[in-house]
Amino acid sequence: MSWKAGLSRYLPAMRFFACPESPSSIGVRNWYLKNQNEIKHLNPNFPMLMRTAENCMPAVSTELEWTTDHLLQFMIQTGRFRNSNGTIAEDRVEAARAYMRTDWKAFHAARLASPGFDPQQPAVKIAERKGESNWRDDPCLAADLCDYTAMKREMDDQMETIKSGPNKEHTRGVNALLMAQRVDLWCSAETEVELAVQHLYKLGRLLNEREPVFPAYIKDFVPGAEDI
Repeated sequence: MSWKAGLSRYLPAMRFFACPESPSSIGVRNWYLKNQNEIKHLNPNFPMLMRTAENCMPAVSTELEWTTDHLLQFMIQTGRFRNSNGTIAEDRVEAARAYMRTDWKAFHAARLASPGFDPQQPAVKIAERKGESNWRDDPCLAADLCDYTAMKREMDDQMETIKSGPNKEHTRGVNALLMAQRVDLWCSAETEVELAVQHLYKLGRLLNEREPVFPAYIKDFVPGAEDI
């Protein structure tokens, strides 16, 4: 029961898909009906939805917070960086590894090196795209943000190389990783459905940490009824 109580902490929602009549969906339907009340009792605000349609592929899905590093690691491990002739694209593999070695702590420090100015602030980026202003023309800002400029240019070059593969290679990799949020359960028994839910829960623990933040002191005080 402990892992069921943690579903709402690590997953934003869980969606089940099943055919209302097909025997291939009976495991999903039965598990959902047997566990819905318990899970809703343990997670009152957790969206746990059942979608039914004729001849629907039985499955369970959720939403996971994949990062760019997860995507690049997945594409390297599964050999998705390939040239048109089928060989491994060493230039894109090396660019992906270089991007994953980025020192994000140093990058964020360099980004805020000029007090009171953030080059990635939306208003600054919009004005830059419109040609209204360019902070790089300011000698003081350019000097303060020289490390940021160099690191950003290097990261942009790496990402351009990563996305330069043939046949929408990068987009296909993104779609393949997103499919890990779904487990197909054709003709699965109830035990297999529970294992699939636990699998998504464990992925959520790895990727979707939602640690609640409680204030250290009372922020609001509402007086009680005067007649008590």
